[in-house]
Amino acid sequence: MVSVDAGESAPAGQTRIQRLYFAVWRWHFYAGLYVIPFLLMLACTGLIILWVTAISPEYGDRMAVTPGDKVLTVTEQEAAAIAAVPGTVDKYVAPIDAEKPALFRVQTADGAVMVALDPYSGQVIHQRPEAGTWNDWATTLHGTLLFPGEGEWWGDLLIEIAASLGVLLVVSGFWMAWPRNGESFSAMFVPKLAAKGRAFWKSTHRSVGAWIGIVLFFFLVSGLAWAGIWGGKFVQPWNTFPAEKWGAPLSDQTHASQNHTGVKEVPWTLELTPLPESGSTVGVEILPEGTPVVLETVVALARAIGFDGRVQVTKPADETGVWTLSRDSMSYDSPDPTSDRTVHIDQYTGKVLADVRYADYPVVGKAMAVGIALHEGQMGWWNIALNLAFCLSVIFMCIGSVVMWWVRRPAKALRLAAPPLPTEVPVSGWMVLAILLLSLTIPVLGLTLLAVLALDLVVLRLVAPLKRLVS
Repeated sequence: MVSVDAGESAPAGQTRIQRLYFAVWRWHFYAGLYVIPFLLMLACTGLIILWVTAISPEYGDRMAVTPGDKVLTVTEQEAAAIAAVPGTVDKYVAPIDAEKPALFRVQTADGAVMVALDPYSGQVIHQRPEAGTWNDWATTLHGTLLFPGEGEWWGDLLIEIAASLGVLLVVSGFWMAWPRNGESFSAMFVPKLAAKGRAFWKSTHRSVGAWIGIVLFFFLVSGLAWAGIWGGKFVQPWNTFPAEKWGAPLSDQTHASQNHTGVKEVPWTLELTPLPESGSTVGVEILPEGTPVVLETVVALARAIGFDGRVQVTKPADETGVWTLSRDSMSYDSPDPTSDRTVHIDQYTGKVLADVRYADYPVVGKAMAVGIALHEGQMGWWNIALNLAFCLSVIFMCIGSVVMWWVRRPAKALRLAAPPLPTEVPVSGWMVLAILLLSLTIPVLGLTLLAVLALDLVVLRLVAPLKRLVS
């Protein structure tokens, strides 16, 4: 729950709970100053991603085709794709059902092109470069602020700070919104629509925040699990699938190398897992001995081992690379994250080197598979509708927060008008414990809190002009 409500003078003779309220409100205000622009950006880009993935997929993979009497072989479809877009096919995506096209990724001199092809006639019905889509642009902005090259780290860090402070907003917002002084519990969830001015905005901010607070917390945490510090240095490495159990030689390339644009396609728990290598004698033999290991036979192998509907088949990247079969909700292959599956095949022997299913994920990996699917609206129309309502609610909350601040600020005053810091802040054991738990669980939040504390208690007291600007 976000608030940038301006402060008014603390009333004389405050009770202990009132002093604590003003202290929490001040920190809620500080966090909101930083977080609001990011939340607005995340909500708006989230809406764009929802539209271009669920409503209007840009690669044409949801376009309709008329089923014919006979489906062309995968080899014939591949030849038709190359005839239309000269190059080398390195990925095939089977149609999600009988009325949808097949996709081929063709590597050309000008980059990768996604070709949507009618599997009955071989006619190309849509083509476009793989990179540079609206989804790619919005996802990159959503995750790294479009910082180029190595600068992506800074964009990721700024967003991670915003998400970490967002957790503080939710926790502090719930504490401030909790009914007090004889209020009924319903007051927290039912807005006073008949109210006027600031009272209206405060009431709607409180109730909308109460309704979406838990969802916002979930979105922030699932997003943090992908962030560079909390996700990349702590959570993800601790919950990465152990490739050693495959018993196959391992490459120095990880599964993350199979992400080719800003849109991540590899399951979270596999991103840091090394890929197996081709060229050994290990593996489970599925194809009859002597069968050539080509796209046609690998697709047939996928069907034989249980892949139905949409399955993605990626060719080996080099002489030690493997064929990869995958179906996961992150790539919109299925609305069911518990059906995620990744299989690697030796390019020389056709033996299955690895077969990873949702049941094999560690506990946090399972939670992330479901959490990411919910976060990205991949689990059906109900999920899309929920995410749409959530993004619009976040935008309303952010705008309402600024309106509350504007209405409450002193007229014509060129200062932030932060809530006043009580002369004595009552510190309780549970409050210290909550702050310690949040700081230890999310290190970036702890470091940010220390920085804000130093600013509030040290810098503002020493720099009078800055103190006047904030007060």
